[in-house]
Amino acid sequence: MPIFNWDHTVHNVNDLKVALETFKEHGLIAFKGGSHKQWGTYNALSYFGLTYIEFLGIEDPELVEKANVFDVVAKDAFKMLPLHEAFSRVAIRTDNIDETAALLKNHQLKLSSIIDGKRLNAQGQLIEWRMMTIDGDFQGLLYPFFIQWKGSDAERLKKLTESGIIQPHPAGKITLRDAVFHVSEPAAVADHWKKVFGLPMIESDDDNAVTLGIADKLFVFKQGDANQLTQLVFNTDAPHLKGKTITIGEAQYVFS
Repeated sequence: MPIFNWDHTVHNVNDLKVALETFKEHGLIAFKGGSHKQWGTYNALSYFGLTYIEFLGIEDPELVEKANVFDVVAKDAFKMLPLHEAFSRVAIRTDNIDETAALLKNHQLKLSSIIDGKRLNAQGQLIEWRMMTIDGDFQGLLYPFFIQWKGSDAERLKKLTESGIIQPHPAGKITLRDAVFHVSEPAAVADHWKKVFGLPMIESDDDNAVTLGIADKLFVFKQGDANQLTQLVFNTDAPHLKGKTITIGEAQYVFS
């Protein structure tokens, strides 16, 4: 059985510089990532341990439009921007993407082939991964996609820390805790994700939420009309951030 972790969250934005500057103003480190030459997108990143935010923008609109139909992450950006700067999907990290694909096929999902991805980071280093996307949605909520990075989690954490990509935020200690999805039927959506992705149900003190666990983090489903990921929730000891919500486009970063 593959091991799943919440790898990252895609936030589609029109201007990467605005996202970088907004995070910097609040003492959060974010930096330019690189270009996805095969898809026509480019990104900026902000790490909280191995779980990170990917600000994704369109670098080459013509290339994005022509991209393979299964490249749903790039297609999301093309469909959403420029009108909707919002979270699109979460990425789930797996330690065995081939086994993950075999398990998901049992649920009649429309899976892409396993794609080999690569890009150069800001330091000119080659970053490589394998990725699989799921087309469509359940009750309007887009499915997550799956990624397997080259190297183990321990190796990547060591490498990213030593290179300075993962480092303490100037604001203080910050931990990414929850992804909050506002959906029409929280119980139905949570139950579907539980069955399909094998995520455990977690008891919650919030009667208006249904919660699934993914390693040491939570996917929280609440009543709402958006049918999408709307908030990322962080724990922090930074006085200027505690109780604050940072909004970029339609996406909210909530600090408690």
